[in-house]
Amino acid sequence: MKRLIPLAIVLTLFLAACAAGANPEVGATSADGDIAGFWTGLWHGLIAPITFIISLFTDDVNFYEVHNNGNWYDFGFIFGATMSLGGSSRGTKRR
Repeated sequence: MKRLIPLAIVLTLFLAACAAGANPEVGATSADGDIAGFWTGLWHGLIAPITFIISLFTDDVNFYEVHNNGNWYDFGFIFGATMSLGGSSRGTKRR
């Protein structure tokens, strides 16, 4: 039991270090003056697999737009990524 307490503390600190922080760029305009919203998030989610591969080889392409309006961009991004990656239909398909 005495070994579990330090392990629980270390595990808690480790998981807390992985927590996402606030995005200071929410609501800030980008270089072209636009703020990414739901439809931009949806598009970025749809092209996420391709964008991820390209972002590994170049610094000019980002996987996620930091100049966004917050929750609506996030919702669009996750919705688009779900559609492009197959969603939950793969889990319910019969073999």
